Amino acid sequence: MRAQINGLQVHYEVAGHGPWVTLSHPISANLSIWAPQLDALTRQFTVLRYDTRGHGGTQVPAGPYTLAQLAADAQGLLAHLGVSRTHWIGLSLGGMVAQALAIAQPQLLDRVVLANTTCKAAPNAAALWGDRARLARTEGMTALVQPTLSRWFTEPYRLAQPDDMQEVARMIAGTPVEGYAGCCAALSDVEFEEGLQGLNLSALVLAGAQDQATPLAMSQLLARSWPGAKLAVLQGAAHISSLEQAQAFNSEVLGFLL
Repeated sequence: MRAQINGLQVHYEVAGHGPWVTLSHPISANLSIWAPQLDALTRQFTVLRYDTRGHGGTQVPAGPYTLAQLAADAQGLLAHLGVSRTHWIGLSLGGMVAQALAIAQPQLLDRVVLANTTCKAAPNAAALWGDRARLARTEGMTALVQPTLSRWFTEPYRLAQPDDMQEVARMIAGTPVEGYAGCCAALSDVEFEEGLQGLNLSALVLAGAQDQATPLAMSQLLARSWPGAKLAVLQGAAHISSLEQAQAFNSEVLGFLL
């Protein structure tokens, strides 16, 4: 399904019955990355998955993008669907969108899951994401596939699950260059630490024990900055814990939401 939101066509899917849960994916992914969560969530919830600006089936406007802009897209989609309140599960970039939305429009959110994400960019973030955007523009998204897979998954998982790796590789390679570069800009300037401290929303911070993209210290800072947040560490998981440790991820999420 598609909706006209903030001047662009946004692709989304809705399934299940019950309270709303919105799923927001990482950079260079799309809504299909949430497949391991669908069956568990749709038994209890109405699940909204959508493609972030410049990704998947959503339109690709010229960048750069900001996290405030991505949060406004999500807010517009919720308004289009008549959703007055939703749980939120955000992974990496999707968790940063959740933080921007929670600060700007806290009344829209119920319980919030922040997986493999951060509230404060690393000191080298601007240079790092700038380099990745330039690589995408000069060599194409295929040049980013193997480095991304290495960051996203542990080596044992990559070796044991070649079919998953092929599917994720196709998803990364198929991400529009301008959409990727636009979101690189958004990821270069993450600073929510102070803004979170006034929130009164329940939050679960999920970290991968082997996550090198957002190390455990970043999750610990996020959990300290969000009042009353609970931190859970998933063993045997790197950055995409929702896929690599799907059963443990789903168990933590359902226990928190229910």
